[in-house]
This record gives sequence, structure tokens and C-alpha cells, in this order.
Amino acid sequence: MADQRALYEQVILDHNKSPRNYGEMECPDHKAEGYNALCGDQFTIFLKMGDGDIIEDISFEGAGCAISKSSASVMTTMLKGKTQDEAKALFTGFTEMLTSDVDTPFDIEVVGKAQVFSGVREYPVRVKCATLAWHTLMSALEDADGTVSTE
Repeated sequence: MADQRALYEQVILDHNKSPRNYGEMECPDHKAEGYNALCGDQFTIFLKMGDGDIIEDISFEGAGCAISKSSASVMTTMLKGKTQDEAKALFTGFTEMLTSDVDTPFDIEVVGKAQVFSGVREYPVRVKCATLAWHTLMSALEDADGTVSTE
């Protein structure tokens, strides 16, 4: 457990300090904004889709706490080259992992390296931080209008 917590903290600090795929994308095919009113986290997700509903490119910009920013960063690294259906399956696995009881096992094959966020389950108020970018991604994929809120 201590090793997992150390990995969790290391990944969050690394992706917060040096977020991957950070910045506005020129001419995205899809775009959505997300806002966590509770703490003020705010992100925009940009997508460029390729043939076969493949996420050819993904980026984000905005500001938020270390958990929300690192979650957005990890998410973007995981989704490049994935299909829209694979992205939705990952979203489902990730949100189920974070909203389940701390002792409930989760499918590591489904959530992949996002498993490092499983420790967020111990802090229910932080679940919204970790899932904001993911909910915003789903809105972008669905071309939904308006701003996604975690409230």
C-alpha cells in the first residue's frame, strides 16, 4: 500500500509540474469546457479525430489543483490513438474505480496507468477533481453544448 501511495504521489506531482499535451489545439474537431464550481478547476479539452473515430490528437488547457491537472495530463497520454468507443470504456472504468468503495477491486486492464488515481477514493471530495477532465472529454466526444460541471 505504501508503494502504491508513493507512486500515486509521484505521478500526480510529475504530471502537475510538467503536464503532457497541455495547450490550445489549432482547429480541433471537437472541444468542450469543464468547470468544478466547488474548487474553481477549469479545463478545456481539444480533440482531433481521424479515420475510424480514432483520437488522432488530444490536448487540454486551463487551471486546477494538482489532482485535476495531473488527471487531465494522464488522460491525454492514454487516449491518443484510441477509438471513441475505447475512450468511453476507459471513462467508465475510471469513474467506476473512483466512485467505488476503497476496498472494492477494480480491473487494472481497463484503467491502465490511470490506476494510480485509485487513492483518490479515500478522499471523496477529490473525486470531482480527478474526473473533471474525463467528463469534459465525454462532452467533447458527444459535441454537447455548454460547460460541463461536476456539481
